[in-house]
Amino acid sequence: MTRFIDVQDLARLVNRKGVATCLVEMAEYIRQDYLRWHDFDKCARVASHSHDGVIELMPVADASLYAFKYVNGHPKNTHNGLPTVMAFGTLSDVSSGAPLLLSEMTLATALRTAATSALAARYMAREDSRSMALIGNGSQSEFQAIAFNTLLGIDEIRLYDIDPAATAKLVANLTGRPGLKLIVAQSVAEAVRGADIVTTVTADKAFATILTPAMIEPGMHLNAVGGDCPGKTELHREIVEQARVVVEYAPQSRVEGEIQQMPADSPVTEFWQVVAGQANGRENARQVTLFDSVGFALEDYSALRYVLDMAQALGIGQDIALVPTLENPKDLYALLQPRVVGFRATPTTACA
Repeated sequence: MTRFIDVQDLARLVNRKGVATCLVEMAEYIRQDYLRWHDFDKCARVASHSHDGVIELMPVADASLYAFKYVNGHPKNTHNGLPTVMAFGTLSDVSSGAPLLLSEMTLATALRTAATSALAARYMAREDSRSMALIGNGSQSEFQAIAFNTLLGIDEIRLYDIDPAATAKLVANLTGRPGLKLIVAQSVAEAVRGADIVTTVTADKAFATILTPAMIEPGMHLNAVGGDCPGKTELHREIVEQARVVVEYAPQSRVEGEIQQMPADSPVTEFWQVVAGQANGRENARQVTLFDSVGFALEDYSALRYVLDMAQALGIGQDIALVPTLENPKDLYALLQPRVVGFRATPTTACA
C-alpha cells in the first residue's frame, strides 16, 4: 500500500508540529542529504515550456529511495483563481519500485524552499545578520520570513511587492509573531537599504532586474529564489559577476539561475561543497554572497522523506491501493474478472 497525503493532511501535519518546527526539522533533513551528495543519481529537471509558464519533472535517487516531483510555474494563474505553483511528488522503494508515498507538494515546496534558503544563509550570511529585505510577498513569503526568523534570528523584515495587497496579506498573516518586526517599504531600494540579507522571490517569467548594483552594500547576503527557469532572472548581471556565488546543482543552475547571464565556464561553488566544509560560504565580512537558488530535486527528496516520517509518526494520511496487489503477480488480468462467491461448476454428463 502507498501512504497518500493530500493538502489537508499536510496542513494538519504542519499545524500539529508547528510551522517553525517543520522548517527547522526539514532543514536538517536537507543538510543531511547534501552531506551525502555523491550517493545520489542526479540530473537537471525536465522542463516543458510554454508562453504562459513551465511544467517540470524533478527526479533524484540513491540506492534506497527514488523521488520525483511534478511542478508548474504559471505567473498568470492568480488572475484565474489558481496558485502560481502547484506540485505533487512520490517516494518509491528502489529495490522493488513500489511507491511508498504520494503527497501534495505545493505546501511542501514552500516549506522546503524556505528551509533551504535559511540553511544556505547559515553558511553564507554574516553571523551578526539581523535584518532582511523580502522582495516579493506572494505565496512563498511567509515561509521565508518564518524560516529566517527561526533559523537565523532575523528579527526585522522590510517588505515590498508591486502589489500592495500581497504585502498586506503577509502582514496580516504574521502580525503578532513574537520577536519579528515587519516594516512595509514603498520601493525595492527603500526595503534593501541597510539590510543584512536580501531575499528576492518574484514570479514574472522575464529577464528582470529587481536588484541593481547601486542597491548592493558590502557584506550583504543575497538569497535569489525567484529566477528559476530560462529567461527569468531577478539580479543585474554586474551583481552576479561581483558576488561570491553558490548554486545547488551547476548543470541546472547554468540554464535556469541567475548565472544563466554568465559565460558557461564561469566558476561557481555548489552548495554541497559548502555543507561538507570543502568550500567557504563567505570569505570575509565585507564580501557580497549570493545563493542562486532554483530549487533542486534533492531538496524534494528530503522533503518527501520528512513528510513520510512525520505522517507515519503522527498517523496522518491514508493507505491507498495505488498499484495492484495480486494473488498471482503474473495475472494482472485477474483484476478485470468478476468475483463470483459460492459458485461451483457442475460436471457435465453424457446423454443416453
